[in-house]
Amino acid sequence: MTLVDTCGWIEWLADGALADRFQPYLEETEALVVPTVVQYELYKWLERNRGEEAAMKAVARTTRSRVVDLDTSTALLAAELSRDHGLSFADAVIYASARRQEADLVTSDDHFEGLPGVTYFPKKEA
Repeated sequence: MTLVDTCGWIEWLADGALADRFQPYLEETEALVVPTVVQYELYKWLERNRGEEAAMKAVARTTRSRVVDLDTSTALLAAELSRDHGLSFADAVIYASARRQEADLVTSDDHFEGLPGVTYFPKKEA
């Protein structure tokens, strides 16, 4: 299982410099885990930058994967991970969701660099 962070979805959908790095993960929809917080961030960014139709299409695409809600166990794990690694709320929920689903987190967000279970693509690679 794989969880692609919001930045990876945006890179891929916007054909950014790292789009090719994220593409193989995002094409395997049956192996993807998508936390609802990623849906939120993705919709918010796309609606603001590409319009509501593009945002709705992207969110619809995420529903082909395993969408996971924020439950109590994940919230408590996120709080611990936030404390231990200095992660923001959204980053902690995303990382906790990956851990709870036994998924590899794939990202270019440097807040996750070096954490266990993370595949990190530096933006300077682009």
